[in-house]
Amino acid sequence: MLNELNHVIEYIEDNLTDDLSLEKISVFAGVPDHHFRKIFFYLSGLTLSEYIKNKPAFNLVGVSKRVPMQFEGVNDEIVNLAESITDEQKKEMHSLQNIEPYEIVNASYDADANFLKEEGYLTHLIGVLTTENKVSDLLEKVPVEACTWAIFPNEGPFPSTLQQTMAKIYSKWLPSSNYEVINAPSFSFTKMNGHKKENAYSEIWIPVRKNG
Repeated sequence: MLNELNHVIEYIEDNLTDDLSLEKISVFAGVPDHHFRKIFFYLSGLTLSEYIKNKPAFNLVGVSKRVPMQFEGVNDEIVNLAESITDEQKKEMHSLQNIEPYEIVNASYDADANFLKEEGYLTHLIGVLTTENKVSDLLEKVPVEACTWAIFPNEGPFPSTLQQTMAKIYSKWLPSSNYEVINAPSFSFTKMNGHKKENAYSEIWIPVRKNG
């Protein structure tokens, strides 16, 4: 089974930038898609929903703060940052937002321990993605060069599911993939589920490049 999974992972890696669907992958694997989805998740710890996307250069625009690195639980410093955003800042962010994923994002960069250890500080920015360059003094602008993004959708109790997915990306997905993280901000967005208390849908966007 592991041999077959490795062949499938190679197939996915070789076709990531094509129009790759779960149906195509399951046909290649020779099993029904719902069955293969379960096998893949059981063996890899990640869903088949992850995908690779090429995007143009853009700016992260919002408010930022140096906060302590924290892998689990709610980071109070980030909560304080979110609560400090004024209506004027929100209005400008909304007017500038013009590129996918069209959501308020939480971006992280300049980590003291390079995101590998729960120590030191990182810069956390709450804002939007935009291709506009004209930004007022109310907001900070962080340019991001055009690159490749690995995107990891996840859904479940918040923030634990988001944090567990982040941990799996670094401990399982990256070591087994043909990709490495580049020196650029990673970001995520979260949409709370109105029907299930404390449940949320999130996406984590990690800037990567193919090895070799």
